[in-house]
Order: sequence, then C-alpha cells, then structure tokens
Amino acid sequence: MTQVFNKKGNAIPVTILKLGPCIITQIKNESSHGYKAVQIGYEECNKNYLTKPEIGHLNKSNTACLKYLRECKVNSINNFALGQIITVEALKIGTLINVSGFSIGKGFTGYQKRHHFSRGPMTHGSKNHRQPGSIGAGTTPGRVFPGKKMAGRMGNAKVTIKNLQIVDINSNEHIVIVKGAVPGKSGSIISINTK
Repeated sequence: MTQVFNKKGNAIPVTILKLGPCIITQIKNESSHGYKAVQIGYEECNKNYLTKPEIGHLNKSNTACLKYLRECKVNSINNFALGQIITVEALKIGTLINVSGFSIGKGFTGYQKRHHFSRGPMTHGSKNHRQPGSIGAGTTPGRVFPGKKMAGRMGNAKVTIKNLQIVDINSNEHIVIVKGAVPGKSGSIISINTK
C-alpha cells in the first residue's frame, strides 16, 4: 500500500496491483460441460514445475507453461478465443471492482487476538489474565456447543473486499491502482471481479 494525492491535495490510501497479462487456456460451453466459463492462466514458468497432464492441457490451447490457472464463469463465451490475452486495458478509471484473495495467516492465536475478548483483572492475586473463562454450563448440557468462540487458527481465509474504486491504470506495466486495502500480503495471488 501507499498513498497518492488528488487535485485538492487530499491523501488517498491506495494499493498497487499488478494484473495480468492473463491468457485464456480453455473455454467451457453448456453442450460439453453444462455451464459457460473460461479458464485463464497467469505467470509463465519453466515446464519442470508442471506435471505432464498440465503440460498436455496447456498444449491444447498452444500457450506457454503457466503457473496459475483459474476458472471464471461468464454469461457469454462469444467474445473469447483460445490463446486470447486479457490485459488491464479492459478496465476503466473510476469503475468499482471486487477483489478476492486469502488473508494473511496469523497462526494459532488466543481468545483476545482472535475474538477481541476482554482480559481478566491484572492485580489482587488474579490468575485469570488472558484465559477464556467459562465455556459452558455444567451437567446440563454436559458438553460445549459447536461454534463456541475459542482459540484457534486465525487468518488464511478467503476474503472479498467489495466496491474498490480504480484510481489509475498503467497499461504498459499492467498495473492498476485501487483505493483502499486488499486481502493478502505482498506478492500473493488475487482475483478481481468487475461490476
């Protein structure tokens, strides 16, 4: 993330995203697959990183070895062709997009960090500082109900941030600048969806 200044001199928090270029590797239609979708690939890699079935799949569309493949459902497949390159030129400044990605993993965390529980008293001999307290009743029901907020793994979940506005586009470098934050850390893979 960084910030840019508008004409009035206000600082706008933005995130710089590198989008594409993505190559269409497969087109699915209703007659053969039961639904309409296109599969896009991103980031060329050495063929040693791919399996033979993956290489054979990419050879059908006459594309280079691609590291990431993602399927996107579409309303119409008429505007797409195998090997077509999708770039940021399809986007416009000012439009709203949804950005999906996996949030930063925090590991196994406690109650206060994960669920914002308040802590216990820190003085007068209290031994309940960061403990959870009671987790349920006694003999009845005699168990802990499912979904109880307890310590556990935090983060590394798929998150979608909606209605992020495109501030600027650099089509030469395949860079899009959006207003606000996106899920994931620097270098993680995201997907965008236009309105």
